[in-house]
Amino acid sequence: MDTTTFDAYLLQHRERLFEDYKDFLRQPSVAATGQGIVEMAALVARRFATLGASVQIIPTEGNAPPVVWAEIGEGDKTLLIYNHYDVQPAEPFNLWLSPPFEPTVRDGILFARGASDDKGELVTRIHAVEAWLATQGKLPFKIKWLVEGEEEIGSPHLHKWVEQHQDWLKADGCLWEFGGFDENGRFTLTMGVKGICYVQLRVKSVDHDLHSSLAPLAPNAAWRLIWALSTLKDAQENILIDGYKDYVREPSEAQMELLRRLPSEEDAIKQSWKIDSFLQGRTGLDALKQLYFTPTATLCGLTSGWQGLGTKTVLPAEATAKVDFRLVPDLTPDIVADLLRKHLDKHGFTDVEIVSYNGYRAEFCDVEAGIVKAAARAAHRIYNQEPVLVPNSPGSGPMWSLSSFIGGVPVVCAGISHADNRVHSPNENVPLQNYYDGMRYIGVLIEEFAAA
Repeated sequence: MDTTTFDAYLLQHRERLFEDYKDFLRQPSVAATGQGIVEMAALVARRFATLGASVQIIPTEGNAPPVVWAEIGEGDKTLLIYNHYDVQPAEPFNLWLSPPFEPTVRDGILFARGASDDKGELVTRIHAVEAWLATQGKLPFKIKWLVEGEEEIGSPHLHKWVEQHQDWLKADGCLWEFGGFDENGRFTLTMGVKGICYVQLRVKSVDHDLHSSLAPLAPNAAWRLIWALSTLKDAQENILIDGYKDYVREPSEAQMELLRRLPSEEDAIKQSWKIDSFLQGRTGLDALKQLYFTPTATLCGLTSGWQGLGTKTVLPAEATAKVDFRLVPDLTPDIVADLLRKHLDKHGFTDVEIVSYNGYRAEFCDVEAGIVKAAARAAHRIYNQEPVLVPNSPGSGPMWSLSSFIGGVPVVCAGISHADNRVHSPNENVPLQNYYDGMRYIGVLIEEFAAA
């Protein structure tokens, strides 16, 4: 690879490429509401077409957000790239320092919804491939690109799409949609994700909200839900769902060894979160094992009764709670939903309805895979540092569908994010230097993967 001409191309076209980045960010694409989804899929497809790729916009079941599929290059080796074009809702708008869909640069940092997750990662890779084709010629292998539009709501239709197109997805490695730098600015490579089961619990107690003076006679939906929730977890953070831990696979010795090698970020994280200690005083290897290899049960939100200004003396007729369970092998979404139903019934809460939203299975990939080693060598060349190998992400995504399910394609997560990127929050951001270096990194990764 002639890095001089590659870097010169990126510099020469920097302004145009950055405007391209901002065009992606200006287009809302909120999976939760459907806002701008069709338009964003078309924009992604048009951009792939400018590379000379073969592009298809493929519908998913039930008129859900389509998959954008692109293929470019040729050769005996294939790299699968996974990205998503949807973003999280931008609310609450009042907490943004600039409008979420008007990309704004302040002090060398780009602010917009999707700046990092995941439009920033997507355009970085598109721009790197453009620069390669313009300066190096043909790609040294085939790239298959899968860009979906429902990741932020749990990819409910992606697995069925994968089932229908398994023969398309054969690859020697997969570059995943996220990655970047840790609290201390060290480049990280991650080889897995936790799974997730997301549910809503709902209680209906009486026909309509009542005057609170009737509390001696009328069942209160809010209290009923609180009592049900209290059976799921105790004050010592123990998950009490019957049978929950029976399906938990312990991390391997190789995975534990990676945890032992991880540099400590405890002080930086506590300072960022403005806390003095982690839950239960966890620290060191115990804290890392809890974060990466232990399942969770998290109360994400509660809604019931009156929550407006001032007072309103009502007895709520309905109460809901949203709960997510982060999963490890062999705890699957279906198993959790079944255990949760049986647990609530056993404890007398047959009236608590469970509405399932989405789920992913956990996936851990091989740290010795060729794509991982290529990504590490590229990090040495661009960032002049030994990358931090993280065995697993505490977050979730449809990695199992694109790895174990289709024959064990090894996956690595490498991107442009940083510790304070505010993804899923107001003021999402990415340093522009990460974007510029990220394009150079992908160029070198192409060369290294070809040689792997």
